[in-house]
Amino acid sequence: MKQVQLLSPVTGQLIALSDVQDPVFSQGMMGQGFGVEPDNGQVVAPVSGKITMVAATLHAIGFATKDGLEVLVHLGIDTVELKDNPPFKIKVQVGDEVQAGDEIGRMDLAAIKAAGKQKTVILAVTNSADKVDAITAKIGIVKAGAVGADVDLKGAQAAAKQPVAVSGNKYDQLATQIIENIGGADNVKSVIHCITRVRFYLKDEAQANDDTIRDLKGVIDVAKAGGQYQVVIGPAVNDVYDAVVKQLGPGFGDDDASMVAMEKEANKAAWKKMTPWQKVKHGFSALIGVITGSMIPVIGLLAASGILKGVLALLTSFKIVSATAPTYVIINAMGDSVFYFLPIFVGFTAAKKLGSDPIIMGIVGGVLTYPAIVAIASTGKVTSHLLGMGINADFFGLPVHVASYTYSIFPMIAGAWLASKLEPWLKRVIPTVLRMIFVPLLEVVIISGAILLFLGPIITALSGALAAGIVKIYELSPAISGLIIGGFYQVLVIFGLHWAIIPIVANDIATTGHSYLNAIVSATMVAQGGAVLAIAMKSKVASMKELAWPATISAFCGVTEPAMYGINLKYGRAFITASIGGAVGGFLTGLMNVNMWGFAGSLIGFTSFVNPKGIDFSFWGFLIASLVDIIVAFTLTYMFGFSDADVKNVKTAPKKKHLGEQAA
Repeated sequence: MKQVQLLSPVTGQLIALSDVQDPVFSQGMMGQGFGVEPDNGQVVAPVSGKITMVAATLHAIGFATKDGLEVLVHLGIDTVELKDNPPFKIKVQVGDEVQAGDEIGRMDLAAIKAAGKQKTVILAVTNSADKVDAITAKIGIVKAGAVGADVDLKGAQAAAKQPVAVSGNKYDQLATQIIENIGGADNVKSVIHCITRVRFYLKDEAQANDDTIRDLKGVIDVAKAGGQYQVVIGPAVNDVYDAVVKQLGPGFGDDDASMVAMEKEANKAAWKKMTPWQKVKHGFSALIGVITGSMIPVIGLLAASGILKGVLALLTSFKIVSATAPTYVIINAMGDSVFYFLPIFVGFTAAKKLGSDPIIMGIVGGVLTYPAIVAIASTGKVTSHLLGMGINADFFGLPVHVASYTYSIFPMIAGAWLASKLEPWLKRVIPTVLRMIFVPLLEVVIISGAILLFLGPIITALSGALAAGIVKIYELSPAISGLIIGGFYQVLVIFGLHWAIIPIVANDIATTGHSYLNAIVSATMVAQGGAVLAIAMKSKVASMKELAWPATISAFCGVTEPAMYGINLKYGRAFITASIGGAVGGFLTGLMNVNMWGFAGSLIGFTSFVNPKGIDFSFWGFLIASLVDIIVAFTLTYMFGFSDADVKNVKTAPKKKHLGEQAA
């Protein structure tokens, strides 16, 4: 039996594939392999061979070796969603020959964490079923380019037992027959593949001869779903797909879409094998992922707009600008537009995340923010009450509650999910020649109606109850609430769970106009900045000072990830002292009932603490809490949280570094 080796693509803790926090990979749906929790961003080739695929999002690279192995390196979990700003730099392209251990790129670990994604690097041999007898991973700390696993290849006799032949001519012949019977190359718009199926997007599905294709040797079945004509092949799908694309010519295949389709199909297979508890955890994780993916693109806009609105409140408070002047109206429009039209933006981003049409969901968001609809919600006369909601309109005689959807998030996410289910069905039942007009028409009507008549009122009531619940808990003991949240919020950031808090804050601001919770969260940002400021001033190591000063500025501007992941977490004690500072700051914020009217936090968000009705004690409470926050975090970190010896220990003892990071 022949044995080959797979190198670790990154430096870090090598783990078993079953321990990877992604059911698609952990259950072997993409093949055998292993995972690595990286310590730095360098990525090297795990094998010698040819580059067969580089995803447009740069999160995945494919290799083919002379031994016939097809190896996939997947950088991070769910990082395909970061396509608008990929945290990767890849040096290779399709067709390049590489040697095992060659550097092929880098990944920005801090950016991945900041986006709420896991940085785990996964290596999978995607044709394990055909080529691999066993993979033995070397669990433990490993360096990039060191041996990560031994691979026992299947012998020639075992390979011969595979049910699908390996003759390239056979696949070429099957591809020719399939193309002929789907109406020829002229009837094909594009083609992708998943784990078992070649999926065609046809101009006219009526031209396809289903029965003939089903009878072809090498074809298992034919299916139609989601606007795709799917030819079920089985294990040889990659070979048939390659043969099809070769005959159709360049421009027809889409490797990135194929990767997404493979992951979706593997997810379905993994779901069937999960226990009920695993399904609950997976479902919750998926929900957080949807919220995260929908909110990340607009977070910066919300923060910037919050600052602008705070500046306007200051100008008004000091009588520099009149609330009735055109200047006020113009600046207010600049600051308020992203909040007012938030359903449009969230509809677009949620649709991209869930697989529905972003443009259509943007239009649905426009329906919800249409001036006449807003007018009904704000000025409509309440005629009766049902389930605690005022009935202020009727739809064909049906009494309904029309809520205000400006500033809203959750109704659009629910609508995008509904659209992802409705759209494939509409494409399946509506003839091709009518789809261009009637699919968007029916989708806008059905989704808008569903939100306005059913989903919206229900979600609005629940959101209001949630915001009210947070206020009630806060009112029980603002100081204790602030102490607990202030001490542990940045721990949520480490695990990416803070993204679940952001919609609550946005909803709180939307329903009440302010957020006590966000004021406490702001205190934790200031504390991280205070801790890293102490390190910047105390350290004599030039490289540390170069890293600490920008991280300090970033934290005081509301972005804590450079301070946390670059320094505080890395050296362990500094994160603890920063968290203590956050607890003290949160305690004072709650004790003084500091409120917050904007989204942007930390020191740069000082304008968010200006009450639109005029400066009150919240502004001065913010300044007091922030000052104490900085003093406590700075002093504890300077005295107990860091020394230059920590830097030297990390450099000379990789094992202690990893364990320290894990403990932190």
